[in-house]
Amino acid sequence: MHMVALPEAYTVVKGEGLPVIVAHGMGVDHRSLMMLDDAFAPGTKRIYLDLPGYGRTPALPEPGGLPELAQWFFETVNALVGEGERFALLGNSMGGALVRDTLSREPGRVAGMALIAPVVDPVMSHRNLAKHVVADPNPQLTGSLPQDKVIDFVTMGVNQSFDAWRRYQRYILPGTKLCDREANARLGKRYWLDGVPEERLGTYDGPTLIVTAQQDQIVGHEDQKTLLKHYPNAVYQTIDPSGHNIHVDNPEAVKPLVAAWSQKLVR
Repeated sequence: MHMVALPEAYTVVKGEGLPVIVAHGMGVDHRSLMMLDDAFAPGTKRIYLDLPGYGRTPALPEPGGLPELAQWFFETVNALVGEGERFALLGNSMGGALVRDTLSREPGRVAGMALIAPVVDPVMSHRNLAKHVVADPNPQLTGSLPQDKVIDFVTMGVNQSFDAWRRYQRYILPGTKLCDREANARLGKRYWLDGVPEERLGTYDGPTLIVTAQQDQIVGHEDQKTLLKHYPNAVYQTIDPSGHNIHVDNPEAVKPLVAAWSQKLVR
């Protein structure tokens, strides 16, 4: 049987110490989470990777769904940190589902896990979603931007300040331009995991952070509470106001949480 070689991850590495693998969501690339980098404690080695079909990592071969992506992610983590070595995980949106899956396979090796607006149930119709409400609209900004550039900014976020737009422009927009649309569509058609990670896991008592957004219409902020019984040492926080891109809308609320979590990893 001819084995298909899986794509090698494009990575950007910051710092030295305990490896922290950082996994982004759909449609963007590793840069989407790099705005959090200055929050990490010294003694952590942040490995920002592009998932297949995003940024500079080639797409997975067909069928290229979430089960295949989860397997690729697990194998890639091992390749990056070494078989049997310890590491920590941070996942945003779809990346949250991937890091939960990897943790459930070898929890003894995981020094800690952080989830930012994580996917809990990949099936959209099963999710409890929040209402996307922009309390302080900025027509001066949104009216002056090209429609194709502004659509995701307006639909994902609730902070329409010029500062939030500059963060979006710097960290989110470049990745959206490199998205492999065909691979993204294949992934969307096979968007489920092989089993629920927490059912395989039971409980994990390492340092855990779960950050959700009050106005998140993509993954909501209620389903994440069902995870808490599996993570007895979790810090759980809902940020208000914030949309799905919590760290773009409200970095000053997210960064101290990431800082406190990362300090527990290196104590």
